[in-house]
Amino acid sequence: MAVHAYILVQTEVGQAAEVAAAIAQIPGVEQSEDVTGPYDVIVRAEGPSVDELGTLVVSQIQRVPGITRTLTCPVVRI
Repeated sequence: MAVHAYILVQTEVGQAAEVAAAIAQIPGVEQSEDVTGPYDVIVRAEGPSVDELGTLVVSQIQRVPGITRTLTCPVVRI
């Protein structure tokens, strides 16, 4: 069963659209949209395990130019 998470992304001023577009091209990303509010981009991603999802965030998403901070929120089934 795949693990899903929402990743809240803050970007440099004026970079939200470019960052969202770049993140959308990364395998494992289901959706990436620029938004308004305290975060600039919201991403929904999946991975086969929590560890691999974490690797996706750290090794690929956080390396996109223009990102200043991320917050990963795993989806839970209650």
